[in-house]
Amino acid sequence: MPTPSSDLKRRSFLRAAFSGALVTPGVMSAAEVEKEIAGQFQEPAHDLPLVEDADVIVCGAGPAGIAAAITAARAGAKVRVFEWRGCLGGVWTAGLLGYLLDFDKPGLNQELLKLLEERDLRRGTSKYDVCYEPEGMKLLLEELFVQAGVKFQLHTKVCAAYREGKRLTTVVTESKSGRQAWRAPVFIDTTGDGDLGALAGCSFEYGEADACPCQPMSLNALLVCKDVSLLGDFVRYGTIPPGDKPNEAKKNLLRAEIERTGHFPSYSKPTLWQIRDNLLLVMMNHQYGVPCFDAAKITEATVMARAELHKIVNGLRKLGGPWEGLQIAATAEQIGVRDGRRIAGRYTVSKDDLINGARYDDGVVRPTFSVDIHALSAEHNKTAGYSNRGIKTKPYDIPLRALIAKDVDGLMMAGRCISGDFIAHASYRVTGNSVAMGEAAGVTAALAATTKRMPHDVPWSESEAKLKTMGQRA
Repeated sequence: MPTPSSDLKRRSFLRAAFSGALVTPGVMSAAEVEKEIAGQFQEPAHDLPLVEDADVIVCGAGPAGIAAAITAARAGAKVRVFEWRGCLGGVWTAGLLGYLLDFDKPGLNQELLKLLEERDLRRGTSKYDVCYEPEGMKLLLEELFVQAGVKFQLHTKVCAAYREGKRLTTVVTESKSGRQAWRAPVFIDTTGDGDLGALAGCSFEYGEADACPCQPMSLNALLVCKDVSLLGDFVRYGTIPPGDKPNEAKKNLLRAEIERTGHFPSYSKPTLWQIRDNLLLVMMNHQYGVPCFDAAKITEATVMARAELHKIVNGLRKLGGPWEGLQIAATAEQIGVRDGRRIAGRYTVSKDDLINGARYDDGVVRPTFSVDIHALSAEHNKTAGYSNRGIKTKPYDIPLRALIAKDVDGLMMAGRCISGDFIAHASYRVTGNSVAMGEAAGVTAALAATTKRMPHDVPWSESEAKLKTMGQRA
């Protein structure tokens, strides 16, 4: 019999801090259900429609999920993807990131760069400094899914996971269609926050310690200015023109302008990127100590962040000069989360791997990005917006084992929720690495599912050979 990995019969309904009482219509009234313990509600058992039409189910359609799904489908698997937002791309699109880091990896990274360039959706030519248009990225990703034959459902959140013994067999989703159950041989957690792994009963780590000194969240925004040429010293471009100021100097200049408005930004290294013509992307706020799994606190952080963005932009506009007419075109639908659950895998990427430049036979990607720990508190932000803790990172391998769950069979991870410590995560979490990890998880999951094996039984040499035949490996 399937064993629920979490108690689905009992759910605590918390008082909503911002939205009032939570009311969900159903077939039974609360008075008809016995309340055994004050403050708890016993949800009546009911049957769910079950669909079994996929070899691989991918939960989360951010950078890692996109890569995992496309690669698995190209490798011959039938793929389903669930994404709770209204678009594909995660932080790239709903999060208005607009900026790619560690994107010099082979495979789908380079394919995406080429497609962005062909569609005139990116600025600059540097392979290390890539700015793109989030709205155009949405359409591009949808078209890639359709071309690959990936079945996907937006506005759908995975809310439960079931196992038979140690093996994950079924997930349950919530959407406008109600609760639905889905079964597959292999699942991939690309939720960023490790939601599926946690639901499935995996052990995980979070933040740097139990007290949750986690990295801060940031809410990005798109701005419109009258003339970007007047903001030259404050804006970061995809290609640095001769004589242009270094990016660090630009951040300090922008902060000084914000301080002229009488406000010190919660992120002391605010940054402006040019997206197209007079359209700009801005990152200039931090929300500290917010757990990725606390909806009430994330709501509060989002409200506070949006208020700060408007305060800063309104203040800059009042300065006049190059800031005249500056306005917010859109704030992100999703606040950017840096720190989520790190699901326990068959290997844990560590600080020592970065320092020693570790090499592994099953290395799926070689990150080069430095340790990037944003200030953990407002007090730290006053002296440094971010830090590498004095750690000099050498290019290092992330082994396939770090992408395979230790506690649950048939489950893989890709992106920032893979198995790693706090320091290593601060390096590999950026999206270029997430894409490469997604490719590795996708091809391995496809090979496992279509040959009736577990992911941990598929050697990386076989997965890598398959990627090469698909043209996704140098």
